[in-house]
Amino acid sequence: MSSVVERRLLVNYRVDPEAAASLVPPPMRPQLVDGWAVAGICLIRLGQFRPSWLPGWVGLRSENAAHRIAVEWDGPQGRSAGVYISRRDSGSVINVLAGGRLFPGEHSLARFDVRETAEDLHVAFASQDETISVSVDVRTAERFQGSELFADLAQASDFFRCGSAGFSATRGGQCLDGLELRTDSWHVEPVDVRSVRSTVFDDQNRFPPGSAVLDCALLMRGVPVTWRPLPPLRVVAGSATVGNSARQE
Repeated sequence: MSSVVERRLLVNYRVDPEAAASLVPPPMRPQLVDGWAVAGICLIRLGQFRPSWLPGWVGLRSENAAHRIAVEWDGPQGRSAGVYISRRDSGSVINVLAGGRLFPGEHSLARFDVRETAEDLHVAFASQDETISVSVDVRTAERFQGSELFADLAQASDFFRCGSAGFSATRGGQCLDGLELRTDSWHVEPVDVRSVRSTVFDDQNRFPPGSAVLDCALLMRGVPVTWRPLPPLRVVAGSATVGNSARQE
């Protein structure tokens, strides 16, 4: 599948490793940066989403969200890295119906509210099942600053680019759908977070006070990408196996 990432906002938290590990299926484990796990919300608007052999004008446009944790695991050829996606939401009924069937990644239906200018961006959504809501306001920035995870923009960019293989939870619970983002035009820019509210990261039962702290946010705009299915990761009796298509290190 091909598309254009019209806008992708990554809102990133530094998370206590034990809290993160409790949310990740084995044999995955949180990928640590200076002793912290890295988790967050991906708020992405896709345009021209279609099979790669079709022209862009026939593609679909949709607002989507994913809650994710950077992970690693040991495979037959060494350490693999990617992201574990605990939930995907979409404003597109087509994505909800087709996700997990025609292409990897099951989605829940959500209502999105987006307002943006050249400098300011507001993205909010609430799931139809009333279990998840998020609201984020950011403004473009000249400098990347304030992060305790990454020393500079280049380091942050490299980290998230290397997490291009995503494995998402499925309703059956016995496997994880795999999908890899590929692009030759990767580019992120810094933004300042003006406000953020998340029923996931603000939940003190899931994240006790101090165990999930907003660290930084990054913005991508106008990036052509392709999406490549990966072999499902099967979870069996507390263990899992994955094909060699995932990124190996």
